[in-house]
Amino acid sequence: MHSKWASKMKGVVDGHVHMGGIAGEADMLAIRETAGISKMNLVAIQNPQTGDGLPEPLYMKARHPGTFYVFAGLNHAERISGGRVKTASLAAQVESFVRMGCDGIKMIEGKPTARQIMNVPVTDAYFADYWARVEELGIPIVWHVNDPEEFWDPAKIPGWAKERDWGYGPQDAQKEQLYAEVDAVLRRHPGLKTIFAHFYFLSADLPRATRFLEEHPNVGLDLAPGVEMLYNISRNPEAGREFFIKYADRIVFGTDLFSTLKLGEARFRAGIIFRWLESGDTFRVPDGADFLLGPPEDGIIRGMSLPDDVLSRIYRENFTRIAGSAPKPLNFGAVIEECGKLAAVANAFSGKPAGETEAGRVAKALAGE
Repeated sequence: MHSKWASKMKGVVDGHVHMGGIAGEADMLAIRETAGISKMNLVAIQNPQTGDGLPEPLYMKARHPGTFYVFAGLNHAERISGGRVKTASLAAQVESFVRMGCDGIKMIEGKPTARQIMNVPVTDAYFADYWARVEELGIPIVWHVNDPEEFWDPAKIPGWAKERDWGYGPQDAQKEQLYAEVDAVLRRHPGLKTIFAHFYFLSADLPRATRFLEEHPNVGLDLAPGVEMLYNISRNPEAGREFFIKYADRIVFGTDLFSTLKLGEARFRAGIIFRWLESGDTFRVPDGADFLLGPPEDGIIRGMSLPDDVLSRIYRENFTRIAGSAPKPLNFGAVIEECGKLAAVANAFSGKPAGETEAGRVAKALAGE
């Protein structure tokens, strides 16, 4: 690996990683090594119809203690099915996450595609007990809210986003509406410890990002690209550097690595963020990067050459201050029980045999069957 693509810092913790099926266990371990990551936070988005999303990160945490944190996603099967499928309340799900030994919660509620599936504002009474319980327990959240503003403009939306049907129109939740809902939640629950994924999609407006951090002292921003974040801040790298130094305690390193990446793609994905933070280079996304980063001709990235003390906080200290210096130990019995429930929910929702779900497979694997 060329030296400028590897971080000079040791003990990097990646606060934003996705795990696919358990068959990708070896791939995830190889990605962690090639990307130069010490510990990973696996953020789980549940698919209640298939039983996927949460069991796989729990499997990795069980198999590799001390290496993987797990932030568990919520299961909305009962709401989505109109009550046909029964699930625990959101507050009860939080209790289950704690029992299992999860380290935090991942929320996709706030991404417009999620809102299309379940059109329930986070200010709705449906979430009220959940917010209160999370605040009471001090559980950290990684929360995806909004998407890049060009997703609402058919003339500007990038090709890779079009492929995923991530373009939005007037019928969808609008960006300012989603931000207003978050502000309302944070006013009601100022003790929430929240990391907003993808820089909260405010990279094009650092003054607004400044106001947001000043108004909400318990929130942070993660750096998982959204490649537009690197391009936006690269338009004025001096202002970006000043912001990152001022808010060095509020920014968390993240890559959005996922277990199905090729090793070269993983190295490039992590490497462009390392290079952007550590060097003063001017460069482009390299050929061979994964398609979500777009082609090299999309834009120029200008490095910020951040000081080592700032880098150490971004790479490790901020996340571990919030989530713990090491991943919590796993309660195997509670995990097996929960995976059994998720497999049953998937079966009731879609008819998929419980034993053919990832939840069912994980339950069997951890029970030694």
